Amino acid sequence: MKTKPTLAVVGATGAVGTVMLDILTNREDVWGEIRLIASARSAGKQLMVRGRLETVIELTTESFEDVDVAMFDVPDEVSAIWAPIAASKGAIAVDNSGAFRMDPEVPLVVPEVNADQVKNRPKGIISNPNCTTLSMIVVIGALHQKYGVEELVVSSYQAASGAGQSGIDSLREQMQLVAGTEVGSVAGDHKNVIKDHGPFPASLALNVIPWAGSLKEDGYTSEELKVRKESQKILGLPNLKVIATCVRVPVITTHSLTVVARFKNKIDIDAARDLLRKSPGVTVLDDPSNKVFPTPADVVGTDDTWVGRLRASMDDENTLTFFVCGDNLRKGAALNTAQIAEVVAKEFKF
Repeated sequence: MKTKPTLAVVGATGAVGTVMLDILTNREDVWGEIRLIASARSAGKQLMVRGRLETVIELTTESFEDVDVAMFDVPDEVSAIWAPIAASKGAIAVDNSGAFRMDPEVPLVVPEVNADQVKNRPKGIISNPNCTTLSMIVVIGALHQKYGVEELVVSSYQAASGAGQSGIDSLREQMQLVAGTEVGSVAGDHKNVIKDHGPFPASLALNVIPWAGSLKEDGYTSEELKVRKESQKILGLPNLKVIATCVRVPVITTHSLTVVARFKNKIDIDAARDLLRKSPGVTVLDDPSNKVFPTPADVVGTDDTWVGRLRASMDDENTLTFFVCGDNLRKGAALNTAQIAEVVAKEFKF
């Protein structure tokens, strides 16, 4: 007879799945059996979790037998098929893909902001937001509780890992190609040195690309619309004004964003900074006189959202500008999924 809920990790051998196993090992032990599931080609592999070697099993309908919570770290098309199957077997599916984020019957959850929504799951599925949204929404959610957010203008600086392993590999290969050259000193050097852009529309090494995702309506990209629509859904503000520009930068891991946020109420910069220092999941690093602020190099491998460069607007007393960084493979993916699952785990009594 089990005393703790059974957890399945679907996609355990992938990039996010690997981070997930590390997170499960180092967080509070709320799980009984942890079942590792992946595609047939990965079945039989052994992976370490909580100090034990666990054997990966193949993704089948039977793999969800007696599972209480199933976390999905797989592509959209896989989640679209298998998350409903897991739910039909009695598991609560927590999905890290984009397959269900905008489904009105699937809550989009960030535990620090809207944990109460986990119980509103008629399909038995809970969705995890996109990594770009997650890199800022904990800070915005905390400020919204006091000041009431009305408008966001966001510029993201997204790491190569947001494009998957191919993004990481491409950036590393490109950096090796340009090492020791004078790329950038003469227009067109990138074209001469770097022939293969990988998953990016231009070379990323020593460059920035004002594009992430695919083209959607009115000239916006899919990443930019995710920031808009997901922020509206998480905060429960369907009419929230959001404009985003997503930029890819030559960083391996950790997304950064500049946010200009306008609120209903007047902003007191010192009170806002103190509020964020006390907010769960947020680290404030903000000492402009000593040039202290978060950068991806500081933040990579950490769980919090880091915030700095807090500035009150010179023109509008209700507007605050700040810079945030968040590890897109941890809080931006695996960690938030694990946190949602932990909230759900509290429902089980054995």
